[in-house]
Amino acid sequence: MSKGRIAFQGELGANSHEACLAAYPDMTPVAHPTFEEAFEAIKSGDCQLGMIPVENSIAGRVADVHHLLPNSGLKIIGERFKPIHFQMMVNRGVKLEEVKTVASMPIALAQCRKTIRRLKLKTEQVGDTALSAKLLAEHPDPTRAAIAPALAADLYGLEIVARDIEDTHNNTTRFLVMTAETAPPAPPFTSPCVTSFVFRVRNMPAALYKAMGGFATNGVNMTKLESYMENGAFTATFFYSEVDGRPEDRNLALAFEELQFFSEQFEILGVYPADAFRSHI
Repeated sequence: MSKGRIAFQGELGANSHEACLAAYPDMTPVAHPTFEEAFEAIKSGDCQLGMIPVENSIAGRVADVHHLLPNSGLKIIGERFKPIHFQMMVNRGVKLEEVKTVASMPIALAQCRKTIRRLKLKTEQVGDTALSAKLLAEHPDPTRAAIAPALAADLYGLEIVARDIEDTHNNTTRFLVMTAETAPPAPPFTSPCVTSFVFRVRNMPAALYKAMGGFATNGVNMTKLESYMENGAFTATFFYSEVDGRPEDRNLALAFEELQFFSEQFEILGVYPADAFRSHI
């Protein structure tokens, strides 16, 4: 029996779908065409959780998400790191040597360049890896292949003819688990934690330098600091950041106190257990 619904962006069979199944096997994954729609499904209560990709070790941050996240009204309750593997799949009975064109999303095609070049295939871009598999299943063609996660081959009745064809085998995507709960339960004290927050510095000389000083003097490890343009203005005064620890830790509490003195806006987006994958990075 399902224990709720979890939203993701993309087609069924996408990497985000695989991430949902791995992290929450008892929940029903629900596909949404855009990140905006996935966020709205969480906010409306249609889905209890969301599995949202925020960065990839090869492609960098997911820009759409980073602009939606600070104003989403959602809280982060977890993170998941997922190794990314791409499979080349065809309609049943098709041989690899028959294939002339391969379709997938641009990032996937770029991350499988060596195999595509070796096989001398033409490429075609679509909006989602799993969508390329779905379209191939709906319109069978012995000269065409799709690059998508293994789950897509299972869902759409395709055969994998080349496995794990990504150029870089340490390709990893980090996902954030989101909820609409305004005060989700605190993570257990037995696990290392990450705190995500946003802030806007005051309009004064060296404001960011001064705001960051408390993290250095209190020995807080800051793992991420990213700036944003707001409303099309070319001013980087709004920041998203992540640090090790939880706000009630004395050193982080002191750092936050100093940060807020030099900031006009400050909000904690989530305090959540650090994924065990971090210890292998």
